[in-house]
Amino acid sequence: MDLVRHLECFVAVAEQSHFGRAAALLGMAQLPLSQRIQRLERELGVRLFERTSRQVTITEAGALLLAEARELLACSESFMATARRVRDGETGLLRAALLPDIAGETVAAVLADFQRRHAGPELELHELSTAQQLARFASHDLDVGLIHHPCDVTGLELGPVLRRELGVLLPRGAAAAELDEVPLASLTGYDLILFPRGSAPALYDDLLTTCARNGYTPAAVRHGQGASFVRGLVLSAGAVAFGPRDAQPADVRERDVDLDPGPGAGSGVVWRPLAGAPLAWRHSVAWPKGRGDAAVSAFAAAATDALRTTAGARAEVPSRPLHLRPASEYWL
Repeated sequence: MDLVRHLECFVAVAEQSHFGRAAALLGMAQLPLSQRIQRLERELGVRLFERTSRQVTITEAGALLLAEARELLACSESFMATARRVRDGETGLLRAALLPDIAGETVAAVLADFQRRHAGPELELHELSTAQQLARFASHDLDVGLIHHPCDVTGLELGPVLRRELGVLLPRGAAAAELDEVPLASLTGYDLILFPRGSAPALYDDLLTTCARNGYTPAAVRHGQGASFVRGLVLSAGAVAFGPRDAQPADVRERDVDLDPGPGAGSGVVWRPLAGAPLAWRHSVAWPKGRGDAAVSAFAAAATDALRTTAGARAEVPSRPLHLRPASEYWL
């Protein structure tokens, strides 16, 4: 008997409380699924589910075995991941990712702190969006990464959630640039520059929804990610963009600096905090369940500390579950 496969069936039925839904989740027909559950019950000598024509209910014995079944599956996945790394010649290699909006000072701090904490493995560091990281986690091509919330964190373990408050990047001549703090509603009439939705769909929708609830519905949404490209759009297109203070150069974020603009400088744009801090990036380090070895733990600690010390991030207990919502007020 393939114990792992049978335990996967057991856990799926227990979580779905329905053979049909569990079969669809596992990509198999309902009859073979039912047969596997019956065979597992015979092998274990206990009844796992009570079945009626209308419902499936886990038994007391099944409930007692469920937690251990999940642990065995997590260990199996960790074992297989290690075997794949050995097969591909990747022993001693940690595949990690950071987000594109992380400042250079933070990246440097992560690298230095990781080497100090865990000098053994080679670190292969990538710049990847949240969506790209989730896809690589699913294909077992990434060991650990820093992600944006909200997103679908099924199958992942998370470090502490950290908050980086966002301000607004706007033309220096804009009326709102004279304010110490900018209300979102005062941005009415401006286009908004955002990262492409595909890189973090739930975050994209969450940000637009928060803007609308605070009185700002952008005339149009433009897409861009590179810092120079975004500043160019702010300068020439009557648009604004959001970003954390630590990601801005000194002549953009400091109110009273007097620097020579020079070619390509960012002095035509300014950064101002938002009144009431309604917007923030929420980050945490993530890794596949069962994969939290010493190297992953060292990277998680290094990234968390770097965000706190170089980006001013602070710990936050989320006010709602960190999962992908089925619908949003915006779907662009």
